[in-house]
Amino acid sequence: MPDPFVLTRAAGLEALAAFLAGPGAAYATDRNTDRGRGARPTTSALSPYLRRRLLTEEEVARAALRAFGAQGSETFVAEVFWRTYFKGHLETHPDAWTLYRAGLGEARARLAAEPGLRRTFGAAVAGRTGIDGFDHWAIQLVEEGWLHNHARMWFASIWIFTLRLPWELGADFFLRHLLDGDAASNTLSWRWVAGLHTRGKHYLARRDNIRRYTEDRHDPTGLDERAAPLEEPIPPREVPLAPADAPPHGPVALLLHLDDLHPESLPLRRAEVVRVGGLVAHAEGASDRVRAADDAAMADALSRAEAHFGCPAAPVREGAMRDSGWAGDLPVVTAWAPVGPSAEALPPGCLRLRRAWDDRAWPLSTRGFFRLRSAIPDLLEP
Repeated sequence: MPDPFVLTRAAGLEALAAFLAGPGAAYATDRNTDRGRGARPTTSALSPYLRRRLLTEEEVARAALRAFGAQGSETFVAEVFWRTYFKGHLETHPDAWTLYRAGLGEARARLAAEPGLRRTFGAAVAGRTGIDGFDHWAIQLVEEGWLHNHARMWFASIWIFTLRLPWELGADFFLRHLLDGDAASNTLSWRWVAGLHTRGKHYLARRDNIRRYTEDRHDPTGLDERAAPLEEPIPPREVPLAPADAPPHGPVALLLHLDDLHPESLPLRRAEVVRVGGLVAHAEGASDRVRAADDAAMADALSRAEAHFGCPAAPVREGAMRDSGWAGDLPVVTAWAPVGPSAEALPPGCLRLRRAWDDRAWPLSTRGFFRLRSAIPDLLEP
């Protein structure tokens, strides 16, 4: 698993090349197998780079397509598009984030008021439930900031349906510790497991499935394999995708944030970048490991931006943006920040630029994933 202090674009490109030259060829057959800590990943482990767009989804998908062809890359490319799908879906269903935040507040209040719930929660996050596999993953998450995707699904399902803990507390636990955690993928993945994203369709962790795909390392007993999906009275409503802004002509100040750290490929057209600032908005309660990863990724992006645009690039505190006006009289442009901490921290008046990749894919992400998946060949046309 990548160390947070090497979350740079160069390290991401090296990891992509290693994946394409190695485990990428067997991705479709091996990706569901979790071989445990210290073993070579069966997935790409590129998500910490994709989460911050040190690598873009487009360049990773196209690299796989070149390496393995349309058929050989199909499964992996579809997984890359899941991240794009979740972002587009949350942009058009922002209530899912709002409801999660409200539910998290209510769940925290219950922890304070209910000793039994508090004990179960404490055992879960400390890896002391006695459930084989689950405890291992809880400890791994805290110590490494990483879990195999299949393990994340098992963990979330056991949290919700066996331990009967509020899903919002589990989503918060993940978001605070995952090196690749973002508001869209994390919130909507937990909702999907719970049966809220696709109403009535939930994911139940099963003993035989865990045993098979951990190669008999884990054999949990006592799982609830018959639980009903969760329900909510009013699902998140769909809203139109907000329009992007056009970059102005002439000098601008470019503001970077953690959801897009590849400024070299932003659609700036005839704008002239003369100043670059970096805004780091960590997830609430983010672990030291996640904060270090965020800071390292931003430092790398600022260094590249300074070299690419030939202008000063430095971190900017949120207060400095609002109080002293770090950009002076320059228009401030920024990459589109999807729903989440970065979007909430942006100063008013920013011109938000959206990549062509998102402009094409997000309108296809308003319902289930199938609509977007069926359009992948067209979206990857040159």
